[in-house]
Amino acid sequence: MPFTLAPGVDHTVETEVKHSKFIASLRRIDDVDAAQQFLGIQKSLYPDARHHCSAYVLGYDANSRMERANDDGEPGGTAGVPMLQVLKARDLVDVIVVVTRYFGGIKLGAGGLVRAYSGAVSVAVDSARLVGRERRMLFTLAIRHGEAGRVEAELRARGVVVRGTDYGSKAVLTLASDDPTQLESTVASVTSGSGQLEPAGDMWVDV
Repeated sequence: MPFTLAPGVDHTVETEVKHSKFIASLRRIDDVDAAQQFLGIQKSLYPDARHHCSAYVLGYDANSRMERANDDGEPGGTAGVPMLQVLKARDLVDVIVVVTRYFGGIKLGAGGLVRAYSGAVSVAVDSARLVGRERRMLFTLAIRHGEAGRVEAELRARGVVVRGTDYGSKAVLTLASDDPTQLESTVASVTSGSGQLEPAGDMWVDV
């Protein structure tokens, strides 16, 4: 199962190696623009730092996943790639990590840099609040306005993921499920057999 950061929660952890300070910051992202924006924020927060190395993974499907890493002036392969490898090893997706380094006066060498950057990311990931992600099938359920509140409450109480409700001539609930047969049975029970599910694609949801 892939994992990502809990929504709306950035996470920052500071480590130190031979007087060099490493500030690892994680953010959940949806696209490349969001990744670049977060990198810019970190640079503005620590403008006097020597390096702002970064790595991110975008996309849950293997055939469309995007992975990027940047050493930002550190020797090639000693920062961005080790950082990316930690994200991949932990099955993290839709996440960027930026590690800002303040040089402490002692050179760490290539191996030392790899350990320091990957270690900083590992500490940050291990202490962050993560959520699992699963692909769920989507369905819509159209019901009378007067029934919407009760039906939604009962569905949620039975563990159904309700993604939202749109109001038009009827209230249309969007439901996510990994077991359509069970969902159909639950909806039939809650609506006394009057509710009809309509397929509406699929999406990844927090679980």
